[in-house]
Amino acid sequence: MNKYELALVLSAKLEDEERLAALEKVKDQITRFGGDIKDIDEWGKKRLAYEIQKEKEGFYYFIHFEAETAAPAEIESRVRIMEPVLRFLCVKQDA
Repeated sequence: MNKYELALVLSAKLEDEERLAALEKVKDQITRFGGDIKDIDEWGKKRLAYEIQKEKEGFYYFIHFEAETAAPAEIESRVRIMEPVLRFLCVKQDA
């Protein structure tokens, strides 16, 4: 199993319940493809470096998980089409 970090920026326009539901959906996708979530680092609402979809702020999350090599591609393909997600990046961490 490899270690990965998924950086996630959610829309600042979301209500608390919607934001938590979107985060749960991402967590479900990770576990669905055999991932084991180790830690979720919530940075809260931050100003974006540049406007994305006419938004200037977003909620930042960093999800650390372990998964097989094929899992990140599957997770990314599902996260990419989620409406509340402004940006995401999944990177493999060094051992």
